[in-house]
Amino acid sequence: MLPGSLRERHPPIMNVRRSAAVLAALAVIGTAAPAVAAPSPSPSVAIPDGLYGSTDPTYDGVWRQSLALVAQIRSDVKPAAKAVDWLLGQQCENGAFAPFRAEPAKACDAKVMVDTNSTAAAAQALALAGDGNHMDVAKKAAQWLKSLQNKDGGWGYTPGGPSDANSTSVVIGALNAIGQGPETAVNDGKSPYDALRELALPCADGGAFAYQPDKKGKLAANADATAAAVLGLKGMSMESAKAAADTDLTCADATHPDPDRAAANGASYLAETVRKDGYLKSALAGAEDQPDYGNTADAVVALAVTGGPKAAQKPLTWLEENTADWAKQSGPAAYAQLILAAAATGADPRDFGGANLVEQLNATGPAPQATASTEKSDDDSSSLNVWWIVGVGLVAGIGIGFLLSGRNKRRQP
Repeated sequence: MLPGSLRERHPPIMNVRRSAAVLAALAVIGTAAPAVAAPSPSPSVAIPDGLYGSTDPTYDGVWRQSLALVAQIRSDVKPAAKAVDWLLGQQCENGAFAPFRAEPAKACDAKVMVDTNSTAAAAQALALAGDGNHMDVAKKAAQWLKSLQNKDGGWGYTPGGPSDANSTSVVIGALNAIGQGPETAVNDGKSPYDALRELALPCADGGAFAYQPDKKGKLAANADATAAAVLGLKGMSMESAKAAADTDLTCADATHPDPDRAAANGASYLAETVRKDGYLKSALAGAEDQPDYGNTADAVVALAVTGGPKAAQKPLTWLEENTADWAKQSGPAAYAQLILAAAATGADPRDFGGANLVEQLNATGPAPQATASTEKSDDDSSSLNVWWIVGVGLVAGIGIGFLLSGRNKRRQP
């Protein structure tokens, strides 16, 4: 799910709440990056100790760190303490997060461009990290988000900005992660679900969702916004997305559809869109015939949580066969997206088209404290690792309920 700043600057393209469609190389179309501009392959700032990835973190540091932590924890990996500490240090005193702060010891001021997507993704990660000991930090981030809720019930990328499907959905994920039902977050009588339903198109237009209304108030179908909205309407976070029972996806209009009905309509649009080729196509001008890897991963999650593993199988298989080079070039957020897509369908991220995505993600950052495959040298270490796995399960249970964000990402028609 590509967060909104990139979408706003580049209208043709949309978490990441959980794609950096304007990266210099079109080969990385779809990566999770909430950038307001294309990250430079050569960092203009020093890569901080504890941060995942080696590319410039100016526009996506918090986003990619958050996705990496969520994906590791969901894969029974205990992240390095320094990785969690880096993310903790990025939070402003008011609870918000910016995409990246090069000087975290310096207090945030009006020049620090905080946003909802970075904040919501960080909240989802920190609700799980540190054996659940950072829930207070996650709740502080969520409180800041709730203070910015628009009167239509949704959120935009920037504080006070107009609501969009992707930002609203990644915030829903943050609420889920701290144990709050999204329907209880209300402003002027409207919940996030109300905001998303206002962006839904009728079945005659496929049942898709728009990113935002255009200047004339017209809605246009957007596949990435649809994937984000489906996860949001299911009330799920990146970690809590689980496959539903296999069911046929059909679109059915209703005067005031409940969240599940609206989500099913959106999923039916995605199912039809990937039916022929197995992937979503890029909306980037000049690259319309190229695959959008990140958005396809988002669609897999959306299809799995509504129609079950069977509905997601074709695009999942396509990802297994076609994303190795993209993920290697795109980095930690891309590996995380693929891990989350695999996990949502019940597939094994350690054998994804023959690749061990978890191992590849781990290699992009500081060595984790423990993994599911770590050998135990004695009874004490065995007990410790069992305790960790149980702890993860308990913490994850708090969020049973996107991003992308989500992530990774998005586009305004």
